[in-house]
Amino acid sequence: MFQHLAVFQTAYAMAVHAGQKQAVVAQNVANADTPGYVARDIPDFQHLYEQSARGADTLRATRARHLNADGSDVRHILQKDASFASPDGNTVSLDAEMLRGTDAKRQHDRSLAIYGSALKVLRASLGRQ
Repeated sequence: MFQHLAVFQTAYAMAVHAGQKQAVVAQNVANADTPGYVARDIPDFQHLYEQSARGADTLRATRARHLNADGSDVRHILQKDASFASPDGNTVSLDAEMLRGTDAKRQHDRSLAIYGSALKVLRASLGRQ
C-alpha cells in the first residue's frame, strides 16, 4: 500500500534534478576560462515534470547502460545562446552560474522539506509520532 507513493517519487526526482543541475553549473564554472566553451544548462524541473506527465518522454534512457542509450548525458542538456560571448568565444557568466547554483541548492532543500513533511504525515497516519 505504501510502496509507490507519488509524493516520495516526486521529491526524489526533484533532488536528483537539483544534483544534475549543480553538476552542470560546476562544469560551467570549471570551464569559465576555456576559449570557445558554450555554457550549458538543463531545463527546469517543472518543465521536465510537465513533459513526463503529458507522456512526451515515455521511453527515455536515463543511464548510459540502458538499452539503446548512446552514452551521452542522461538528461536534456542544452547549450545556451552564444550571442553574448566574450572575445575568446566563452559564454560562461560567473554571476549567472552563482545564481543557478543557489537555485539548485534551494530546489534540493525544497525536495528534502517535501520528503520530510510527507514522512511526518505518513508516520502520523500510522500512529507513530
